[in-house]
Amino acid sequence: MSVVVALVGDLMDRSRFDVLGAQSVDVRFVGTAEQLDEQLQGLTPPVTVVVDLARPDALDGIAAGHRQAARVLAYGSHVDRDRLDAARAAGAEVLARSAFFSRLPDLLT
Repeated sequence: MSVVVALVGDLMDRSRFDVLGAQSVDVRFVGTAEQLDEQLQGLTPPVTVVVDLARPDALDGIAAGHRQAARVLAYGSHVDRDRLDAARAAGAEVLARSAFFSRLPDLLT
């Protein structure tokens, strides 16, 4: 079973991850980058980290994922070029929100 730790606060976004349950993906939501870091410390790779770039601590979440050698995916508004570029510069695989959710099962299974 693959594990996804998601720094995603929006309830509508969280509900979209439900499609992964049928595909044996263990999705764990956390509320802060600090909680993400703590959650990752107890997991054995491969782990995927998902970060919503709308969160104020998104870049800290990306850094936490990389400290634990996880694959890091980030998504955000297609018009927020600064956040998308900053996440890319931090080493995340970056997608616009619409592209991320339309490809979610393929990205995480």
